Amino acid sequence: MLFFKNIFARLCALWALLTFVISFLIFLIPSLFTNFIADPKGTAIFIKIARLWMRVWLTITGCRLQVNGTKNFKKGEQYIVTCNHNSFLDIPLSCPFIPGANKTIAKKSFAKIPLFGWYYSKGSVLVDRNDESSRKKSFREMKAVLDTGMHMSVYPEGTRNRTGQPLKTFHSGAFRLATESGKDVIPAVIFNTARVLPSTKAFYFMPGKIAIHFLPPVTSSNKTPKALQQEVFDIMWKYYVSNQ
Repeated sequence: MLFFKNIFARLCALWALLTFVISFLIFLIPSLFTNFIADPKGTAIFIKIARLWMRVWLTITGCRLQVNGTKNFKKGEQYIVTCNHNSFLDIPLSCPFIPGANKTIAKKSFAKIPLFGWYYSKGSVLVDRNDESSRKKSFREMKAVLDTGMHMSVYPEGTRNRTGQPLKTFHSGAFRLATESGKDVIPAVIFNTARVLPSTKAFYFMPGKIAIHFLPPVTSSNKTPKALQQEVFDIMWKYYVSNQ
């Protein structure tokens, strides 16, 4: 039974890859035009196109998506959205479904991929984590994103969680950004992406139900980055355990 399941998952992985590439090339065309529109409007349109792309692609691949808690985003406010990170599927799931214009912090190396690199860069603040000057620059750019009227999406675990625990230890950057900018944090908990596209298996894709839940904002007012970090970690851990 396991043998046939693995064969099915690898056939699905092939289908997911082919349809991802083809649909990307189709949706890339209208996305390119957003480069000529000033932010935040340009990125807002870019995000809407990305959302449509992901809805189409997820449907084609047999994944059912549930998005909860968008009402927690107050119009006219900017937030730092902190997402858990279990799979490569998390990024195309989270950023397009955050209400309004937003950018995410992302690895600079992926920007070198032809065509996809432009798309990747458009929705991101790029950083080389091994370069201190790059980290400082990206922090300034994230502040600028918030000042422009957009949200910042951050994965405080840093890399994909392979520990078997609900969350890895958080890095402090997102919470320092929140306290220094005076912006609140919206915790976002992603479910089941590790089952659909696990980090522990090569070329494996198992269609299923996935979800992202946006939780009520956590104020950064009168808090240290460390205290805010622990508070958000505890909220996300408890919510994940209670709802997985």
